[in-house]
Amino acid sequence: MQVFGSSGTRGVANEELTPAFVLRVAKAAGTAWGADRVAIARDTRYTGRMLADAAASGLASTGTDVDRLGIIPTPGAQAYADREGVPVIMITASHNPPQYNGVKLVGSDGIELAIADLEEIEQVLLAEGFAVAPWDETGRSREIEGVTTSYIDELLAAADRETIADADLTVALDPGHGAGALTSPEFFRKLGCRVVTVNGQPDGKFPGRDPEPVPDNLEDLGNLVRATDADIGIAHDGDADRAIFFDETGEYVSGDATLAVLAAAELEAGDTTVSAVNVSQRLVDVVTEVGADLELTPIGSTNIITRIEELEANGKRVPIAGEGNGGIFFPAFRLTRDGAFTAARFLELVAEQPVSELVAPYDGYANVRHNLAYESTAERDAMLDAAANHAQSSDADLNTRDGYRLDHGDAWVLARPSGTEPLVRVYAEARDTERARELADELYETLADAKADA
Repeated sequence: MQVFGSSGTRGVANEELTPAFVLRVAKAAGTAWGADRVAIARDTRYTGRMLADAAASGLASTGTDVDRLGIIPTPGAQAYADREGVPVIMITASHNPPQYNGVKLVGSDGIELAIADLEEIEQVLLAEGFAVAPWDETGRSREIEGVTTSYIDELLAAADRETIADADLTVALDPGHGAGALTSPEFFRKLGCRVVTVNGQPDGKFPGRDPEPVPDNLEDLGNLVRATDADIGIAHDGDADRAIFFDETGEYVSGDATLAVLAAAELEAGDTTVSAVNVSQRLVDVVTEVGADLELTPIGSTNIITRIEELEANGKRVPIAGEGNGGIFFPAFRLTRDGAFTAARFLELVAEQPVSELVAPYDGYANVRHNLAYESTAERDAMLDAAANHAQSSDADLNTRDGYRLDHGDAWVLARPSGTEPLVRVYAEARDTERARELADELYETLADAKADA
């Protein structure tokens, strides 16, 4: 795919991702879908309304009526698609910095489009083979009310409200000024939790923190957990399809540990789970212990969804899947990443055992991540060539499914280009912090030298 990456298409708004480009994407989607109606939703980003308006114009030009959902988490828009049987164009850049925005395409079943469907739309876009409706058959828009309420109601119906309410939990919540600010506080309160918030007001400039829920951005949440004696801290990204947790002492919990805890609760012998090539040994250990199978894909929700669908079509049971960034799928509920639902499933476990005890079996791992920005294709290619040469000269086992992953037995390191930002990412994991840092730093320096020489 040239246009759609590992999770839609993104760029700096009004520079790379312009209204004109979004209009063309919408025209291509409207043409390929041939639907009478398509919904448009957005997160809180400052440029969201501008780009949603462009998408609505593009759809209308193909003769498609538009349901305007306004601001809602991506999983809430997906719930609407599934409930109403209409595709959705979601205007969001998820965890990317505030200046970014993006487009994510969702089918009428509420699931992000598989790779083959995206490629069909991409072909229409690149060929500019857009349907053009006569002037008196162009589409009309209507505002849809009550979408967030319906989404919350669906979450409540799927959660174990009694178990969570009986535990009398205090939740410290950081929706990060994103779309989850409109839904998660009410959802957790209706689950019977006491809720305290930081960065809880919707604000597309993200004044309190950047949208990505990583430790450097979540210091205020840790402080809130400690100040309020909360049982758990929960953070979302910009469109609330991810959930990251803090334990009852205000300590950050690795997303890889969270995935391992939830997988251990969901998986049975003979099941299959799906993760990405940067999978943590934590999940590998759970799968081995349970007697399940693990399938690896390139990084990104689109790739994981496509593989889950293939496995389920072949009769495999996939009760849980996802990545260590807080984006987790529970396909029996819906084949979507849903930060609020993930948090509810975690709260069901926390009702029986403190967070620190739940994650303790998965504490013996250290993770290091570096990002290298590039300004040109030449710089990117030079870094990837350097990664390939580094891999070929190593004695480690090499996996090239997505970038270059080197497994050393006691540790692994991975270099891959980001699918959403002009970055090459370096990941490393080991039982020993120094070992992980050594592997990550060595590869980082190799790539940085190659970039400097490009």
